[in-house]
Amino acid sequence: MSSNYPKIGLALGSGGPRGLAHIGIIKVLLEEGIPIDYIAGASIGAMIGGFYALNNDIAWVENVLLSNDWKKIISLFTPAFGQGLVGGDNVLRYLEAHVGKTTFDQLKTPLAIMATDIEHGEAVVIKKGRLATAIRASTSIPVLFEPARRDGHTLADAGLSVPVPVDEARAMGADFVIAVNLDADYFRGRKHAKSTLGLYEIADNSIMTLRQYLARANTRTADFVIEPHVGKAEWVEFADAKRGIKEGERFMRRKLPELRRVLQQYDKRTC
Repeated sequence: MSSNYPKIGLALGSGGPRGLAHIGIIKVLLEEGIPIDYIAGASIGAMIGGFYALNNDIAWVENVLLSNDWKKIISLFTPAFGQGLVGGDNVLRYLEAHVGKTTFDQLKTPLAIMATDIEHGEAVVIKKGRLATAIRASTSIPVLFEPARRDGHTLADAGLSVPVPVDEARAMGADFVIAVNLDADYFRGRKHAKSTLGLYEIADNSIMTLRQYLARANTRTADFVIEPHVGKAEWVEFADAKRGIKEGERFMRRKLPELRRVLQQYDKRTC
């Protein structure tokens, strides 16, 4: 394979705390000299992708997430009594503490952030304006967090419409898209199904079944798909991010030989 890689786009999927694996995956790609020319992110993928695109420093992103503790996590949850149980002001302040008032045109890596217009049921692509407000919109889990108002839209979590934004990465100019699907492993590791499911488990499994099929549809046009073994990560992992990051690293290293083969085949087709 020649030293000239195709323009590579990274589609970082949604998945809450499972998205800590994105950090480990990016670390390994960069360590191996595989460039990231474009990023499209959904929900936690928007946050990790946005933080990285700010200054192309994945070590800084890792340190930010590792510095979270219970005090910081709990401080984000301020009660609200409108369109969500939790308001978004503290979340926005947390984001601005790290990315400030940065706008998309100031980023080191071109970035597209996905969100869902919850009023009209449409996917929305955000590529301009303030980074912090875009991430806030993309990560606004319905019912839990109040939707974000931005550019005339009422925006909620991107995972509702585009959990793995492959087509958006391609539309930015990527020749070769690497997709990270965090939903594929949710049911995979459950060898012994419960004979009786509780109400919460039925609701959760129902939503995750829909997400799993939607994510699978999103990744059909990807050139390479990464499905890390992140299982059903709990929110507590945001207060101790090491395991999720390490799993991303471990899985990406395992997939590296296959990725290099696919890149080599792509290179031969375009010669």
